Amino acid sequence: MKPPMTVADTPQAAWARFRFSIIGPLLSCPPKKGVLKFELEALSKKEWRHPTTGLPIFFSVSTLERWLYRAKPNADPVSALRTKRRTDASRARTLSVELKQVLQSQYRAHPSWSAQLHRDNCAALVKETPALGLMPSYSTIRRFLKANNLRKHRRLTNRQTAGALLAQERLETREVRSYEVEHVHGLWHLDFHHGSRKILGKDGKWHKPLLLAVMDDHSRVVCHAQWYLNETTESLVHGFKQALQKRDVPRALMSDNGSAMTSAEFTQGLANLSIVHELTLPYSPYQNAKQEVFWAQIEGRLMAMLEGETELTLSLLNEATLAWIEFEYHHKLHSEIASTPIKRYVEHDSVGRPCPDSSTLTRAFSAMVKRKQRRSDGTITLDGCRFEIPNAYRHLEFLQVRYASWDLRCAFLMDPHSNACVATLYPQDKTENANGMRRTLSPIENSLTIESPPTGIAPLLKALMADYAATGLPPAYLPQPENKKTKSGEEN
Repeated sequence: MKPPMTVADTPQAAWARFRFSIIGPLLSCPPKKGVLKFELEALSKKEWRHPTTGLPIFFSVSTLERWLYRAKPNADPVSALRTKRRTDASRARTLSVELKQVLQSQYRAHPSWSAQLHRDNCAALVKETPALGLMPSYSTIRRFLKANNLRKHRRLTNRQTAGALLAQERLETREVRSYEVEHVHGLWHLDFHHGSRKILGKDGKWHKPLLLAVMDDHSRVVCHAQWYLNETTESLVHGFKQALQKRDVPRALMSDNGSAMTSAEFTQGLANLSIVHELTLPYSPYQNAKQEVFWAQIEGRLMAMLEGETELTLSLLNEATLAWIEFEYHHKLHSEIASTPIKRYVEHDSVGRPCPDSSTLTRAFSAMVKRKQRRSDGTITLDGCRFEIPNAYRHLEFLQVRYASWDLRCAFLMDPHSNACVATLYPQDKTENANGMRRTLSPIENSLTIESPPTGIAPLLKALMADYAATGLPPAYLPQPENKKTKSGEEN
């Protein structure tokens, strides 16, 4: 029977304790002169159990004697009986220098190759060039690659861009460390995940859904998760606002560099709510590893339990996902935090802030733009749509407006100094305007009404004329004579 091994046990440690158990009695009770030889012969005839395999094994007198004299003068006999490490350990002894160079060169050209593929290509080279030496086994090739940190890298295929290559180089030269913020709501993670299954849409077609998940870094609680059919800013804001309303407003948010995450509406919304936006480095998903682990659970458990559903819809997928998160994931022991996410969320200190009302959130996640008011009809243009300006603001030439590009049902006129909303703007309805009804314009503040027509010469012109007359210069023009007779004798 194979002897049990402790958690921290190793084959070397097991062998050391096994050897000590055999010769230990000879150390605790040394035999008299002339008796040691017989004691060792008796031990050599006994059957022992291999310390790692449990199979029967015997040891010669010379082996037992070597163990005894190695352990006897040592203060720590068990350590003395450990197998000494080879001086050439972890080094491939059957690889020629030329073949090692071939492997290194081959790896530099093809870092995505497996050890087996490296071995097969080396075999072809050895067959073509016998001077490289004998072809070693697969295990030898694998040990050489591992010992020299020539590990398989993810194939870049068509993503061999400058950014992808730079990210790969950074991963090889810069250490990666796990991290965790100290408080709940100190940092949130946000990302989209492409689902492994297609769903049946309302249009009767099959679509590939995407899961938006917002996770708290400290507790691993999923603040909100929802499946969408696209990765747009509209979907992002729709899901993130629900996370804020369900939980609290976090201090910071980490996301990738997707177009939705870097859009004006989303980034300005985070700034309006005083949320620090931290972006991961391009082609570096390991910086958001907590969510990568969550995606594995989504696919390994949730989606696996939906394999029997042949006509999976978006609504059913969302219902199943939220039920699984709230009643299993949140209450299941998380090995990394040694607790359940919901328990850690409730019991640990939080730095979150109360969430504002829905209208404030809607205005927050919108882009601030500057527009010039059209004087002819008091309108501005947003994404090709005309919005009417209230008469109270018709005197303003330039307006600060907030709006969401995906929702042109309304916009918000903002005070540029206080950043407060002063009016809600609505699209121009030309059909309604065609009825001929017109509102009476209220007078503009501080304006003067024209009470009477102007009379006399303006003061400035009077002064100029007086100054000119005071010079004493001759008239600047010759007046035409009056009462001049024409050829017919009539006065003109």
